[in-house]
Amino acid sequence: MHTHDLQPYAHSHAFADGGRRRRERALAAVTALTLVTMLLELVVGWWTGSLALTADGWHMGTHALALGGAVLAYRLSHRASTQRATLTPGAAPAGGAAGYAFGGWKIEVLAAYTSGLVLMGVALWLAWEGVSTLRHPRPVDYTQALVVAFSGLLVNIASVWLLSRGRATHDEGAPGHGPAHDHGHDHGHGHGHGHAAHHRHDHNFSAAYIHVIADAVTSLLAIAALAGGAWFGLAWLDPAVALVGAVVIGQWAWSVLGGTARALVDATEDPALVQRVRDLIEADGDAKVADLHVWQVGAQAWCAALSVVADRPLAAADYRQRLDAVAPLRHVTVEVHRCTGAPG
Repeated sequence: MHTHDLQPYAHSHAFADGGRRRRERALAAVTALTLVTMLLELVVGWWTGSLALTADGWHMGTHALALGGAVLAYRLSHRASTQRATLTPGAAPAGGAAGYAFGGWKIEVLAAYTSGLVLMGVALWLAWEGVSTLRHPRPVDYTQALVVAFSGLLVNIASVWLLSRGRATHDEGAPGHGPAHDHGHDHGHGHGHGHAAHHRHDHNFSAAYIHVIADAVTSLLAIAALAGGAWFGLAWLDPAVALVGAVVIGQWAWSVLGGTARALVDATEDPALVQRVRDLIEADGDAKVADLHVWQVGAQAWCAALSVVADRPLAAADYRQRLDAVAPLRHVTVEVHRCTGAPG
């Protein structure tokens, strides 16, 4: 019996961009820095009685957890995408990570969503503690607390610098892709070509970056509160600043949750990208797009599935070739139908 050679028609489901590894290394370094600073601030905050410093310490602790989770998400996502990409054509997934249909990018998105939840929890805790301390003031050793707060700010600045270097790799572009292939049927698959995608949606890295920026802001607020208490006797600044930090962090958390929630439920369709796909397919004046779905599968990668109806239908590969110039499209499925009302 003849055995079909499926290799020429298979394609990769590894949609990671070229800068992912550098961003992962930057996150790992920042995680280590954050853990050390967290321990120092918690110990000194407890010793001196500073709520602002203790709040910053716990805040950095949740960020260390979130940053570590982001690193883990990158590694799980890479493993899932690699196993899916190297799966023998025609073979059933062996289970585990290889079962992800379009790689492991949503593991990263889920980690970012979890980070948003943690951020929101931190904001609520800070608000609760701030109100409690305003009602029942507690003594603070401002001098020792200020020394550690300045140390925490220096660590935050170093962390922002490290992640900024990793963030710049968003412009490195996506890896190249091979040519489109046709199955020989009215249903086909193909790859988009081009350089770096215009859309940058690394939710995992963006959420971690926001965590570090939030750390820097809370450190600045803690220093301002401690300085006001030490030099001007304004003891109420310590809990008041905690309330301000809660509002700022809550707003950032809401932003992270909104963006990642949309990605998790595939609600990140880009109208401009969808319209471009439709215009390219219908450029000949005969073909019409009857059904079109575009969804995100990577920080710089999108998939498209479309149904084309025409009086004089072409092969699926011909319609896919029209989309080769659309760089964000990395996985395209085309279904072709002859119009039932077409002249014979």
